[in-house]
Amino acid sequence: MESSAIFPIFYIPPVSYFSAIKNCDYNFKLEIQEHFPKQTYRNRASIYSPNGTLDLMIPVIKGSKVHTKVKDVKISDEFKWQRLHWKSFESCYRNSAYFEYYETEFNKFYSAKYDFLYDFNMDIFQWVLKQLKLNIELEFTEEYIKTYDHVVDARSQFPVKDKHITSSAKPYFQVFDDREGFKANLSIVDLLFNQGPQAKAFF
Repeated sequence: MESSAIFPIFYIPPVSYFSAIKNCDYNFKLEIQEHFPKQTYRNRASIYSPNGTLDLMIPVIKGSKVHTKVKDVKISDEFKWQRLHWKSFESCYRNSAYFEYYETEFNKFYSAKYDFLYDFNMDIFQWVLKQLKLNIELEFTEEYIKTYDHVVDARSQFPVKDKHITSSAKPYFQVFDDREGFKANLSIVDLLFNQGPQAKAFF
């Protein structure tokens, strides 16, 4: 069956991403041939910290004048970003209902060495799908197509700058919602750590 949508590969995507692939009946391809665009969720994730929304960014090696395909983007190890991200998850979600439930497996992504952003993002994405019990056989683009006909093109549907993007996800309890209320459309791990095996019912 022909794919009905094209989705980007994100770093632990926002909840709206999973709502969107659900709306496509999980019939989609992942874009791996596009040139890496800056300031997107391809190397960024948003979580709920005691001080509000916190963006976690994976540093990437600056390319030359030649554009780099997403699947070829290398991670920069100029600073210990994995340690920083893990410490952020611990401080933000240690008191959530299900952080300890996922902790051991999730920590593996932050203690292993990764050279390419694609490999890191895909490993976490497949782990998330497993936790959500979404049995999806992933398919990938074989060439870059700028404009699609009769296919949902979701490659630019999740702007980082728009923190108030509409999400069809239902509100759920969050650790710090007594401070700033419910924050919609954070990374899917916010939903997992707070709702655990019930997470799939909220998007």
